[in-house]
Parts: sequence; structure tokens; C-alpha cells
Amino acid sequence: MSDINRSTRREFLKRASATAGALAIPTIVPASALGRQGAVSPANRLTMGFIGVGGMGMANLNAFIGEPEVQVLAVCDVDTDRGGQGREPAKAHVNQVYTDRLGETWNGCEAYADLNELLARDDIDAVCIATPDHWHALASVAAANAGKDIYCEKPLANSVEEGRAVCDAVNGNGVVLQTGSHERSTPNCRFACELVRSGYIGELHTIRINLPCSDGHHGEARALTEIPAPEPVPDGFDYNQWLGHTPQVPYTPRRCHFWWRFILSYGGGEITDRGAHVIDIGQLGNGTDDTGPIHYEATGVQTPGGLYNTFWDYSFTNTYANGVVMIGSTEEPRGLRFEGTEGSIFVHIHGGALEADPASLLEVELGDGDVSLGRAASHRRNFLDCVQTRETPFASAEIGHRTATICHLNNIAMMLGRPLAWDPVSETVVGDDEANALLMPQMRPPYTF
Repeated sequence: MSDINRSTRREFLKRASATAGALAIPTIVPASALGRQGAVSPANRLTMGFIGVGGMGMANLNAFIGEPEVQVLAVCDVDTDRGGQGREPAKAHVNQVYTDRLGETWNGCEAYADLNELLARDDIDAVCIATPDHWHALASVAAANAGKDIYCEKPLANSVEEGRAVCDAVNGNGVVLQTGSHERSTPNCRFACELVRSGYIGELHTIRINLPCSDGHHGEARALTEIPAPEPVPDGFDYNQWLGHTPQVPYTPRRCHFWWRFILSYGGGEITDRGAHVIDIGQLGNGTDDTGPIHYEATGVQTPGGLYNTFWDYSFTNTYANGVVMIGSTEEPRGLRFEGTEGSIFVHIHGGALEADPASLLEVELGDGDVSLGRAASHRRNFLDCVQTRETPFASAEIGHRTATICHLNNIAMMLGRPLAWDPVSETVVGDDEANALLMPQMRPPYTF
């Protein structure tokens, strides 16, 4: 987005704020009502829309609506009302929050079934995308082309080439994108990576990734060894829109709403689910946010004959050009260990608790000559700050793309049952046309980039 466009947007917000003050039911909430910490300048106000308002989408919405400068104007979801989740309950929730803050009725939040209608609004500055993974790229590219800043849940995209398309759209339109890899913003994670990159564990040689598949939902998914019989699509659910660019297949509730993450057309299993957090921290600690491993070996087990075809009981070994080896498995506990010639640090996911050998590593006070990665009050706060300053956020589109690429290439290596040689510059698998064909899914018309 050009500087002229940004200036125009801010001028619009100022005019909208002045107009709102004269209305009984304002379209724009007064600045003093947005947060609990006093008035916010209209020029600094950020209007947001939320695309996908299920579990994670509502968690993001509730976090952002509590930020002083944020005003939520729109929500979008393919579900009208699914047991209290969907666009209508989300709309009602937002309107009630502002009604409570204002002390008078406010109905300024609108609900949409089609994300393009939300993105067409000139009065929305930024969007939060919390759809199933297969919609991340399509929604992000559309948002970037509409000039919106973007907070997109991890993984950035459900394939390598879709991720590159997001990066190109973000860069081409000059918008800010924060990938929702919130673990990298926790102070302990950043401190651990600073210790590693500053040489306090000696020379880093191994990153051990633990991604167990031992949760209750993992066991339930693995136990489904048959494809459920088709069922009628529930009223108020746009199933065709939910499928998006993926193949047209019969509806079953076990395909959608949370369970999609175990079907390769929509997600990548644990490797792209929590793996997008854990591997991401490995990238940060290795100082390889702009690249990735050049050699991939991976094996895993799929549920035979069932609906869910992502991998269980997997292991992978990825080698970087700098000689560091990333070794992954389904071992407990969930997290990662940086191993160097003089010590090691384990980072637990979630929460970021640290263990170190020697334990004295955790007492180190970093100095002026050490690597400093910066801090933010939260991952979402970092996004909001970067929207204002136009600086690069902690988990930019490129960073999110490189992390997701590692996840996808390990899945491809498991699908094909052979090692992959990866060129991170051209983003192609060397000498393997079959593997390269899996870097981008076939798009069901009319969907395209």
C-alpha cells in the first residue's frame, strides 16, 4: 500500500470519528470507549474484521477487542450459528461488548458469509484470519490485494507455493502480515534463542524437535479406520465455500470443524499444527528465518483406509547448509532442545518453560555484544505496533512461509518415502518432478491465485 493510501486511510478514520460522535448509535465507537486505559487518538485507531470465528478465531477476537486502539467492525464465517459459534453469535458478542462499554446500544458490527464482501469495505484497516489451514493463503492473498494488514494463524499456508504467493502479495501491496506463531514472542523462547545465537551453548549442532501425537484427539482420529457415511449438510453451513479450492467430496462432520487438521487436503497433522510453533522456534534459534534445511529425510505411519491421512509415529532428520541437524520425533514432552558443544537448552511448548544444562545458563545476563531479538508485550501486540510503525513483525510472511515449508517438505518426504534435496533459493526439490508437483495443490475452479 502506498503512503498516499495510508494517509487517506487515516484521514478517513478522523472524519468517521467526528461523524460518529453525532449519532445515537455510532458507526465508529468513540475512542474513549475502545479500551480500559483512556482515550485513543482517532488517527491511531485500528479497525478490524475477523475471518473465521470458530475456537481460535474467537480467542483472537477477544484478545484484539481488549486492545485500546482496536475497533471490531465485521466478522465473517461460513457457519451462521453452530451451537453458539459462527458469524451471528460473533456479531452479537462484539455488539454486546461495545454496548457494555458505551452504556448504550451499539450495533455497528456486521456479519458476512463471503470474505470478499468484508474485504471490500474501505473502513477496515486490518483482518485476522483463523480459518482452516487450506483457506489461509486464499484469504491472505485476497486481504493483501485489498490493502488490509493481516494477522494470519499458523501455518501461513497449506502448501509451499501457496506460502510464496502470500509473501508475494504481502510484499507487492506493502501490507503488514504477522503469522500467528505466538510462541516465538514469549520472553523465555526469545531468551533461549538469544543464548543460543550468542554462543552460550557453544557451537550449535543439533535441534531436537518433540511433537508427540498422544493427546486425546490424536487417539480418536487414529481410531477412525473407515470413512464415515455421508450426511446432509447442516442448515446455515456453506459447505461448498468451506471446501474452497479442494475437491468436492461428501459432507461428514468428522471432516470439518477441528477434525480437518488430520486430512492432508486441509491440514498437515501435528507437524503443521504444533510443529509450526516448535519448528519455528528452531528456525529462530538457528538464525535461519530466511531459509531452511537443504536435505530432508522423514518416515511416518498413516491410518490405513480411514478419513484421516496425516502421519503418526513419525521421525525426520533435516540438515541445514550450516551443518546444523534438526531431528524430529513423536517423543514427549512437546518442545525442542538446542544442543551445542558446551551445553543445551530445552524449550517447552506451550508456556515456554526452560531447562538448561548446565542450569547456570538460565542465569546469564546478556550484554551489549550479545544477540538481542527484542521483546513485545504479546504476539498480537507486536502486530498492532507494526501496523502503526510499518516495521517488520516478529513472524512476518517470509518467516511464517519458511517455517511452514519445513513442515510441508517433511510431509512430502513421508508421502513419497524418499529423501528430498531442497534448494531454498529457487524453492524447488532438486531432480524430483514428482515431489515438485506436490508443492502446490490442484485448485478447484473458480479458485486461483
